[in-house]
Amino acid sequence: MADRLANAVSPYLRAHADNPVDWYPWGEEAFAAAVERGVPVMISIGYATCHWCHVMARESFSDPAIAQLLNERFVAIKVDREEHPEVDGAYLAAASAFTRQLGWPLTVFADPKGRAFYAGTYFPPRAVGGVPAFREVLLAVDEAWHDRRDELDATASAVAEALAEASVFGPESAPPQRAVLERAAAQLAAGEDPVHGGFGGAPKFPVAPVLAFLAGMGGDPRALARRTLLRMGASPLRDPVDGGFFRYATRADWSEPHYERMLSDNALLLGLAAELIADARRSASADAPRLEALARDLVRFLLETMRVPGGGFASAQDSESTIDGVRNEGGYYARDRDGRAGLEPPPLDEKILTGWNGLAIGALARAGAVLGDDAAIAAARETADWLLERHVTDDGRLLRASRDGVASTASSTLEDTGMLAGGLIEVAAATGDVRYAAAARDLVDAAIDAGTAASSSASGFAAPDGADPVLAARGLALPADPAEGAAPSGITTIADAARLLHALGAGDRYRDAAERAASALVDPALARPIAFGGTLRLLADLDAPLVQVVTVVAAAGAASELADETRQHEASVAVVVTDAQAAAFAEAGFELFEARSSGGDALAYRCEAFVCALPVGDADRLRSLAA
Repeated sequence: MADRLANAVSPYLRAHADNPVDWYPWGEEAFAAAVERGVPVMISIGYATCHWCHVMARESFSDPAIAQLLNERFVAIKVDREEHPEVDGAYLAAASAFTRQLGWPLTVFADPKGRAFYAGTYFPPRAVGGVPAFREVLLAVDEAWHDRRDELDATASAVAEALAEASVFGPESAPPQRAVLERAAAQLAAGEDPVHGGFGGAPKFPVAPVLAFLAGMGGDPRALARRTLLRMGASPLRDPVDGGFFRYATRADWSEPHYERMLSDNALLLGLAAELIADARRSASADAPRLEALARDLVRFLLETMRVPGGGFASAQDSESTIDGVRNEGGYYARDRDGRAGLEPPPLDEKILTGWNGLAIGALARAGAVLGDDAAIAAARETADWLLERHVTDDGRLLRASRDGVASTASSTLEDTGMLAGGLIEVAAATGDVRYAAAARDLVDAAIDAGTAASSSASGFAAPDGADPVLAARGLALPADPAEGAAPSGITTIADAARLLHALGAGDRYRDAAERAASALVDPALARPIAFGGTLRLLADLDAPLVQVVTVVAAAGAASELADETRQHEASVAVVVTDAQAAAFAEAGFELFEARSSGGDALAYRCEAFVCALPVGDADRLRSLAA
């Protein structure tokens, strides 16, 4: 039996390398083997910190008898959903035809063409509560494959055709008026749990994109976002020792978390905290100190727990650790700091994902600027440099993932392009270094050009690397999914990066591109606000007045109340630069910075849609311009 997973970039795949199952990684080799042998494929999709993925691995994939059945009658493919999100999305969509209980591990049975004809999630070793045993499922699928092939082929064809015809994109619509967005915010507010905070019952997720939308609306919606974040921060969803948030809670009161911790969740919640801190300071809210403490804990968690030696941030931390020789979910986190001494912490998934690292650098840069935390800004800058050096090839292609310096073969996605571009813009704003804004512009340009070339792109953007080649070769590639639960979509993030580039003076084509993408998502976003928080935030930002603040200081790092006020100012973009940095931005084509100077000390330029007031030299006068 070939050992095909031992050298995988994905720790999830490597963890299955010793299984008796003859696993294939995602790729053409697996499907060629299925064609040659005339057998179906079993595609098992999960991720390294997924609890039930661990359980199914121990119960079934480590069982020699089940492995023998799989090896003899199927080609087994193991997929890391974080490494191959398009594959996960395509088969999740297909699985919805067979089960309402979607999740991971996702277990999909498909023909050698890759077309799904049956799917489920976790299957136990013995039948429980109406869920059949995994062995029974395998035998039933094998029997159907041999005795009812025509029926399976018809099912596979029907599912593939339905997915090809389906689209969550609506017709292009005019941007909604603020009153419409306020109704969406009110709909979300109506779902608030008045006792414990958050939305709905159990299980309960942070839904960071929804909170970002509410924060961006101001007023009562922003107060709801602040209240929710503080309640989550004081709940069992957050580890009181190192400050990181767990993935979700199984109970409405935020207790009994699923203990895995994702980089994406914690980065998004840090960015939200930074925005709410600035607002709380402007309004002299008593919540400001609690928000600041929360943000500092999140910075500490990212820097001390999630940072990988050598560069980048791990994608996740496992829920399980080994205590007294036994695998234990959550046992490590149930102990206080002293109780954890001497215990090995749950392992990290040290796979460096470009997109999620983009979220991290953006959040650290933003929080560092608001908190005056130079270490956070330095970490954001160092990681940005590492990503630009290691995850952007010499010909400008973006890598999806790497581990220990080895690049994944997975294609980069629109999520990678958009999240990294947005993060680089935040680093540019925090450091005043135009290199990061220029690199972000290159990424957005590539996505616009790819969207122009792909006539099927409803949003006007497309991943420069195209769709996953294995899916595309079988006609199974789906349009980029704009739905947003735990994180904003690739479409939202690339459109938002384009919006920010326009605000910096890169040109109207970026605003036009952002508006086109948003217009294709108006109808689905308003129909399901809880699933389109990032899109709603984009729509709110496009609807809001374009406020730009550039403060030019004579020397980098000089303490300045004017610079501090700039970083707290409610604006579309707010940047502090030196005279030399302002000149570099202008020379690079960002017209907002043209003819900006410090006047020998410090001057702030506040503009609305590029119409600028006279520069001011103190914080009080800058505040008065917003009144």
